[in-house]
Amino acid sequence: MLKRLDKIRFRGPRSRDDFPDLGESPPASDTECNDDVPPKPRAAPRDTEDVLRDPAGSGSPTMAAAVQDFQRSESERLSEVKGHLEIALLEKHFLQEELRKLREETNVDSLRQELERERSKRLDLEQKMNEVLRTRLEDSPPQPPRKQQSPSNNGTAEKRQQKEVWSSRLQKWLYERFGVYIEDFRFQPEESTVETEEPLSAKRLTENMRRLKRGARPVTNFLRNLSALSNWHSVYTSAIAFIIYMNAAWHGWAIPMFLFLAILRLSLNYLIARGWRIQWSIVPEVSEPMEPPKEDLTVSEKFQLVLDVAQKAQNIFGKMADVLEKIKNLFMWVQPDSTRKLYICLWVAFIFSCVLPYKLMGFMMGVYAGIKFFIIDFLFKSCPKLRDKYDTPYIVWNSLPTDPQLKERTNATVSRRVQPVVSRSSLATVPSGMSREDDAGRSHSTKKGPFHEIFNLPETERPLAVCENGWRCCLINRDRKMPTDYIRNGVLYVTENYLCFESSSSKSSSSKKNKVIKLVDITDIQKYKVLSVLPGSGMGISIATPSTQKVISFQVILVLSGI
Repeated sequence: MLKRLDKIRFRGPRSRDDFPDLGESPPASDTECNDDVPPKPRAAPRDTEDVLRDPAGSGSPTMAAAVQDFQRSESERLSEVKGHLEIALLEKHFLQEELRKLREETNVDSLRQELERERSKRLDLEQKMNEVLRTRLEDSPPQPPRKQQSPSNNGTAEKRQQKEVWSSRLQKWLYERFGVYIEDFRFQPEESTVETEEPLSAKRLTENMRRLKRGARPVTNFLRNLSALSNWHSVYTSAIAFIIYMNAAWHGWAIPMFLFLAILRLSLNYLIARGWRIQWSIVPEVSEPMEPPKEDLTVSEKFQLVLDVAQKAQNIFGKMADVLEKIKNLFMWVQPDSTRKLYICLWVAFIFSCVLPYKLMGFMMGVYAGIKFFIIDFLFKSCPKLRDKYDTPYIVWNSLPTDPQLKERTNATVSRRVQPVVSRSSLATVPSGMSREDDAGRSHSTKKGPFHEIFNLPETERPLAVCENGWRCCLINRDRKMPTDYIRNGVLYVTENYLCFESSSSKSSSSKKNKVIKLVDITDIQKYKVLSVLPGSGMGISIATPSTQKVISFQVILVLSGI
């Protein structure tokens, strides 16, 4: 008895695998194993009944503990089984719900109805087709019975079938071989790609300018060698090149010669790329010292670097704009004389190309190009006066205006038209016996009085047209020790013979604070900046005279900053 109880005790709770599979169990309704219906207890074995009847019995206290453990394990197993059944019922309920939803979504009945409609339509179409065929057979006259095909007809039919088979095979083979290339010619809409623009950076701008310089170096070296060849920098090299070229042009080998030179250049580049040291140039190349880029730059150095790069970019863009504007003005008849010459040359070349044979035209062009490159250009470069008189392309190109020059010409013509009217009206106000020059010298005056009285100058002295109203600036005289004399604010005037500074703090017309310097006495004039840490080359000028120990500077003169 004790052995059985120990077996029951140490068997432990059963797992889910000990029970039969829920799918194989018979279907149960949703009301099964409800909480309201208590589960039926299993019939206990006879030995356990005896133990339950006499729990204390004649055994020891361990017997009572074993019985209590047995009862507890039985209740745990019953609760576990109940939980498994509830889970199985819930899974069944969820599966039924999903099945119902799938049936509703698929709508099998509606699909069946549509299928039936399509079948009925197909049957109606078949009936109509049969009726049409029957009516045609009835209307058509009776045809004589066909004769049995002869063996020759069978042979032609077989040949025709073989041809069709071979043609289909050929088409299939061609498609397999060239179908990929045919697909490449299929038209597709072009994809619009938007390039991302890089933000402005001083370092990136400097690097791009250096890359441009390095990339343009082979082109500039090539043009420099051509110019040296045309200028007879090396007499022997230019003479050999002239003889070879003229011989090739005379025999019609000019184009093959240029192609051979291109192949030779590529071959030399290949050898150089492989590590060979080949350096051949008419003009010896001057190696520029490569300065290593500084990593830690001060603010003023960065600003100066940006200014230098911006100045180079400005000059390059200006030259490119000049060339493009000249070409545009040449073709748009802005300057008719230059365009007329081009027009006549094009007509002459067109007529000669239509009349003369191609071989003769090529010979004439090749010979003229050799003489022009080696002889005429050399004479024109050596004799500038001769070039200014007889070099027609050079004269036409230099005479072509750019858009800013055209704008200046237009303004000049407008001012010339307005000037006679103004001069007539001014002549009416000039007193008799007084010249126009005297009146011009007397008419100019500043806020504090006539110009010549303020600076004690002759009456004929007056400011130039560029600085008629003067330039606002600051005079710094380092010879003076007093702060009021050291720095003065005022206006600077320039006449034909004098440099005049009118101080804004002077109360009288002829004050001692005004400064007059003869242009003849100026020994040196340079750009100047007060503080060396400021970027740029300065926004003022410094003047040195024999009468001053230290330079006199005029600061913040924007008009003279380009001196």
